[in-house]
Amino acid sequence: MYDARTRYVAAAVETASPARLLTMLYDRLLLDVDRARLALEEGRRPDATQHLAHAQEIVAELVASLDTGEWDGGDRLLSIYTYLLTELIGAAGTGDVARVVGCREIVEPLARTWHEAADSVARAQAPAAPVTPAAPLAQSTGTGLLGVG
Repeated sequence: MYDARTRYVAAAVETASPARLLTMLYDRLLLDVDRARLALEEGRRPDATQHLAHAQEIVAELVASLDTGEWDGGDRLLSIYTYLLTELIGAAGTGDVARVVGCREIVEPLARTWHEAADSVARAQAPAAPVTPAAPLAQSTGTGLLGVG
């Protein structure tokens, strides 16, 4: 079962658009932060540290892939990522649940915004669905589209 899941996830990543990859990273970042918070609340500090380390890797990847020269907000987003990385490292070092919660409060609206942007791009790139007239179908069956009449 593990191998099948691993292959599925690998295929999903390999075939994902850049926008979808970004949203997948944010989704996983939220998951790591949530798992770290829960682990800290339950006294499982090693587990929390592991989740926070993975979250740090994701933020580091977001920093590495960010081209600040591509758009006006690039420098500000880099500042947010830098702050977030500092807080994740600090939370892992101290086991401070409040810092983890603060990280989530930063990541969640960013994730939502990137999802909205990715959805908008996907809608703009999707081919228009063909329009098929309903009247011939209704006339051919004699019962209308809802099976009434």
